[in-house]
Amino acid sequence: MKNKIWLSSPHMSGNEQKYVQEAFDTNWIAPLGPNVDGFEKDLGNYVHVSHVAALSSGTAAIHLALIMLGVGANDEVICSSFTFSASANPILYQNAIPVFVDSEESTWNMDPDLLEEAIKDRIKRGKKPKAIIVVHLYGMPARMDRIMEIANNYEIPIIEDAAEALGSKFDEQYCGSFGEMSVLSFNGNKIITTSGGGALLSNNEDYIKTARFLATQARDEAPHYQHSQIGYNYRMSNVVAGVGRGQMEVLDIRVKQRRDNFKFYKELFHNIKGVSLLQEPDNKYYSNYWLTTILIDREKAEINREYLRMELLKVNIETRPLWKPMHLQPIFERYPSYINGVSESLFCNGLCLPSGSNLNNDDLERIASSIKSNFK
Repeated sequence: MKNKIWLSSPHMSGNEQKYVQEAFDTNWIAPLGPNVDGFEKDLGNYVHVSHVAALSSGTAAIHLALIMLGVGANDEVICSSFTFSASANPILYQNAIPVFVDSEESTWNMDPDLLEEAIKDRIKRGKKPKAIIVVHLYGMPARMDRIMEIANNYEIPIIEDAAEALGSKFDEQYCGSFGEMSVLSFNGNKIITTSGGGALLSNNEDYIKTARFLATQARDEAPHYQHSQIGYNYRMSNVVAGVGRGQMEVLDIRVKQRRDNFKFYKELFHNIKGVSLLQEPDNKYYSNYWLTTILIDREKAEINREYLRMELLKVNIETRPLWKPMHLQPIFERYPSYINGVSESLFCNGLCLPSGSNLNNDDLERIASSIKSNFK
């Protein structure tokens, strides 16, 4: 059996060890230290956001953002339905109610028209949403001009889930800089990684100061351990942040490599009937193409998504179905949702293709020949 080609594996630059070794040499083996400070500064400078808290995960960042906005029991929070469950789980951490909004076809992200419909309906029912969690799926920016316009009109703060979109832009503005707060992830499969980790970003300094306080168990100023409110163990370690600093040095290179993968697939499928790619709708969008994704029209292609996935698995090439929408998940199906059928169709017909920045020419040739062999 040939070596496995992964969907999106970690890709080290070689510079990470320098920062990690520095942490060991200076004994900063703690959830604070120079690497944490430096990583936060690097992220803020890159995304053009003033204040950053490096955390243990993107999920932790969403949770803290909800706390910052005062979301509590029985409050409602609008969330993209077509996403990973980590976007929605923290709503339940706060005993709040997720309200799911379906996708639009051009970006696969939250449909602005449905968003406004949902807001109007929730207000009519006496429950104005406390926040909107909008996701940039697979690195493709959402329609942030329209979404921000709606959010501002109804005075509902945006939490921007840019976990998959570091390096992406909408109208020349970096994803992660639109919301009242925004979230990044550095999980092992992301465009840069710290093995596990995330960040909360905001131009509101008080939010980030409070987030750091809560993320370090909410320890009050005192010579002893004193706590006046519930805290969390959410801070990123100085060792892990060292990996992040090394990764930041090659972020733009990683974006280019992912975008080159997309170009490869676009050319590959150019003459294959029944296959379309998620691509930038117009020049306002700049995607990092974290994952290249396709839709298969089973009538035109004469095969379906699952057939191709299993055939590639046989030759040790990892692919993955698109996200199963949250409104279809057993844990979330009882909550309110505003649905147009787009995300359900995407889930049934879509596939994520190997998109790692460390794919080499041999990998790409193997992927191409394996895919072509499954289409007439």
